[in-house]
Amino acid sequence: MIRGVRQFARLLKISAILSRYRLDEFLEATHLYRPMSLLRVFTPGGKELADRPRGERLRMALQEMGPIYVKFGQIVSTRRDLVPPDIADELALLQDQVPPFPGEDAQAIVEKALGKPVAELFGSFELAPLASASIAQVHAATLTDGREVVVKVVRPGIRRQIRRDIDLLMTIAQLAEKYWEDAARVKPPQFVREFEMFIFDELDMNREASNASVLRQNFEDSDDLYVPEIHWDLTKEQVLVMERIHGVPISDVARLREAGVDMEKLAKTGIRVFYTQVFRDNLFHADMHPGNIYVDVSNPQNPTYIALDFGIVASLTQKDLYFISENFLAMFNRDYYRVALLHQEAGWVPHDTRLEELEAAIRAVGEPVFSRPLNEISFGELMLKLIHVAYRFRLDIQPQLIMLQKTLLNIEGLGRELFPELDVLAASKPELERILREKHGIDNTAKELRERLPGWLAKLPDMPGLLHDYLKQANDGTLTTRIDRRDLEALRASDRTTGHATARAIAGGALFFSGALMTALETGPWFAWGASTLGLLSLAAGGWLLVRALRS
Repeated sequence: MIRGVRQFARLLKISAILSRYRLDEFLEATHLYRPMSLLRVFTPGGKELADRPRGERLRMALQEMGPIYVKFGQIVSTRRDLVPPDIADELALLQDQVPPFPGEDAQAIVEKALGKPVAELFGSFELAPLASASIAQVHAATLTDGREVVVKVVRPGIRRQIRRDIDLLMTIAQLAEKYWEDAARVKPPQFVREFEMFIFDELDMNREASNASVLRQNFEDSDDLYVPEIHWDLTKEQVLVMERIHGVPISDVARLREAGVDMEKLAKTGIRVFYTQVFRDNLFHADMHPGNIYVDVSNPQNPTYIALDFGIVASLTQKDLYFISENFLAMFNRDYYRVALLHQEAGWVPHDTRLEELEAAIRAVGEPVFSRPLNEISFGELMLKLIHVAYRFRLDIQPQLIMLQKTLLNIEGLGRELFPELDVLAASKPELERILREKHGIDNTAKELRERLPGWLAKLPDMPGLLHDYLKQANDGTLTTRIDRRDLEALRASDRTTGHATARAIAGGALFFSGALMTALETGPWFAWGASTLGLLSLAAGGWLLVRALRS
């Protein structure tokens, strides 16, 4: 009861803020909210705001609602596949700066988490924060040996506040899902669940430290990107201690030029860092806005990026990674049919999609982009347009792909700000080709095979028994397997016309043919004669089942 009253009071306050900023389109999104528009009578200050763009009014309202809604707006701005461009552009301007909490509270949190007084843990600890954000704030400190560090401390009570606001957001999202006509496309509850996942991940400093540690290892021998060192002995769930770095903010172009930095090289290095993180390491910093990037200008002709804030780091499935890389190469070569084919093979569009229609739609998106001057081509923008095309063909895109697209847009935007004449195509294509050539070259392939071989050999003793069981079940008509829903419908149609036994036999034959193919591809006769023999047996068994099916 008390919780419900508090939620209603919070909802009323939010409604009053939305009303004051004349966000009628949001107030009228659901039947419940329509009466809330009456609040504008009691909310002064709306007249001078009415003529401002809706994106600006929404941004200002989120800032007034509080830090969690600022963070929510930032996450929303990354979903350009769902949010209108004017709103996404404005929300991307949200600055995650909020009033700091007392330094004495931060010190108490550090001491409780690490179990010792600050005086024993550090040589010095500054109570005045260097920066304050919605999730945590940062304090300068030195270790007992004099090394400079920063101490990131999670805000006290923030988890409880986030839980309260997310519950409220979910309530609003569920109402919007029920009454908003565009809800089927935007899926508000799923949107809030994504936000919940991201925001709670950011509360765990151990997770952020792990992200930083892996990125540092990936670029340990590189001059392109520097990741500060994590001090694990001083890092807990609520506290992160990291090497303090000094550099020039990437947004301070004037200082970079004054330092004599090679701006063209810096811009191209940013492109290389992005492709390396994504396609070589499959772990990329997904929050690369200007506030999280500095530049080491000690060697102006060979500047190095410095990454900060590792709360949002993303990766792709191996399947998506492969198809994304192939899609990029196909788009670089303007091979629109291959892009369409890859979309179908990846399962991003239904298998009954007509490739000629999809190819024509992709060409209609790609050609206007490639017709621009080279220094105006944006693959982030192209990727976004492809997502909208795919929606027409019933695509359900994964959040990780949206994070990739958003990160690419950020990198390209930074590159163009540093060096307006940047040719993204010329900088991107050779980097991707080089990475894939190295990744799928003979040496790496042989290494991967050597690593997998023991596992394959360990499974060999079980294979004859498994094969016997499969053959027996297939012969008895008791073989069951998990299949795709569309394939199930096809099998049901087959059952109606040719009988249940025939369908089972065909399914069994397809299974064994697939098993033979997988065995041949994964092992090869030069590695495991036994596995290859089983592959031939599977092939023979599959052929027998298919012949039996055709005769029935």
